[in-house]
Amino acid sequence: MPLPLTALLEGLLFVSERPLTIQELAQITREPARSVAAALEELKAAWLGKGILLQEQAGAYLLVSHPEVAPYVRTLLGVSRKERLSRAALETLAVIAYYQPATRADIERVRGVNSDHTLAVLLNRELVAAGERRLTPGRPIEYRTTFEFLKYFGLASLEGLPERERFLAELAGSSQEESDGPAGEKTA
Repeated sequence: MPLPLTALLEGLLFVSERPLTIQELAQITREPARSVAAALEELKAAWLGKGILLQEQAGAYLLVSHPEVAPYVRTLLGVSRKERLSRAALETLAVIAYYQPATRADIERVRGVNSDHTLAVLLNRELVAAGERRLTPGRPIEYRTTFEFLKYFGLASLEGLPERERFLAELAGSSQEESDGPAGEKTA
């Protein structure tokens, strides 16, 4: 008796070291892409509230452990706690996540400061990836978030991000609070 498509997909995603697209999964299973997409939605629903998440980004899927399992996984693997991101890194990630693909100039226009170092750190930590070059003068590189970004923030997909305007307003508000002292005076 053959396994149901959901079980086949679960097994393939479990052993895969990289995200797999619906087209790749359809080719491997010899099933129509729409059937694969429907089965992936079933798996997503089945794993709600479990220790595993099905992450999706740009039509590719990857199995990951739930973010609340992370401390236990670190203990099991003997890995030290993940490093915290700086405020500059969080701001840069927010710009990339909400405006992707975003160039360095796009990021700097929103943040108002040079972001070369911050981009290098995020690329090194594999939270963002350099993509294609934009077909504009200078042919700037476009940056996108990665599956590592989704894992770091415990998101199943980019749709799990808060509403852009609200998030950016909160980010701007907390930045203002950090720079203002009592009675609105600027602090050093």
